[in-house]
Amino acid sequence: MANSSKKIKEIGEDLLIKRITKNLTLGKDVMAGAGDDCAVIKSNDPQSYMLLKIDSVIEGIHYVKSTHPSAVGYKALSRAISDIAAMGGTPKHAMIGLSLRPNCNVSYVTSLYNGLSKASSPYNISIVGGETTNCSKNGTQSVTISLTGEVRKDLCCFRSKGRSGQSLFVTGKLGKSINGRHLSFTPRIEEAQWLTRNFKIRAMMDLSDGLASDLPRLAKSSNCGYSIDTNKIPRARGASIDEALCDGEDYELLFAISSKDCNKLKASWRKKFPSLTLTRIGKLSPKGTEDPDLEGGWQHF
Repeated sequence: MANSSKKIKEIGEDLLIKRITKNLTLGKDVMAGAGDDCAVIKSNDPQSYMLLKIDSVIEGIHYVKSTHPSAVGYKALSRAISDIAAMGGTPKHAMIGLSLRPNCNVSYVTSLYNGLSKASSPYNISIVGGETTNCSKNGTQSVTISLTGEVRKDLCCFRSKGRSGQSLFVTGKLGKSINGRHLSFTPRIEEAQWLTRNFKIRAMMDLSDGLASDLPRLAKSSNCGYSIDTNKIPRARGASIDEALCDGEDYELLFAISSKDCNKLKASWRKKFPSLTLTRIGKLSPKGTEDPDLEGGWQHF
């Protein structure tokens, strides 16, 4: 009875998800349910998995009311594409759920869809339908994306496959996303697919809530700890170490790879992606070791 009076803000998102999903029944075709960047399902193709992702952007939380609607649409779909990238997959079909105020201009919705099209076209994503609903005259508008993808079984990246001693890398630079990058980032589909096709990536996720939140999640999923050098974290111009750790909405890749492959990876990466940095920030370590003990990052509740 004591637990029934607890508030969501008292236990946080991760514990809430753990509680509500622990007794869910999963079919034999489910390879990964809640807890990874996407759900992973067996498909009719014996060589591939189907990926499922749902994500929402909320006015006042993920964008401000004055944000141009095309940027809202672009961000909404790109966030989901970034999660497909984190699994090493290819995005395929999207459905769009809109919660709108009745006095919202039709031109706003048209522009929002222009942004969705801008995000979908580089990856040949088909927008195949969706839902519109009334959020009331003074309600909060939102966009919800349901996205499917596919990935070859042998190339699928799970958060749970990391092992102690493997090196940790991040793409790009972190922090200061609020300066505009959170509305205009490029999902790392190309980079993730190149990584999985050329190297054995042991565990991977995208950085949406900040390294301080997401790295412990990846380590915990892999039953590991971690050890990183915060001075090596690649920072966006003007970003402090704390901002690089905690700002969130970077949408870069965090992944683990065997340490013996590090030199080959760094040399090959420089040739393939000369304008995008790749930085080794530390390693996975035995469970129970967290150096440093990271706090912060985006908290949903």
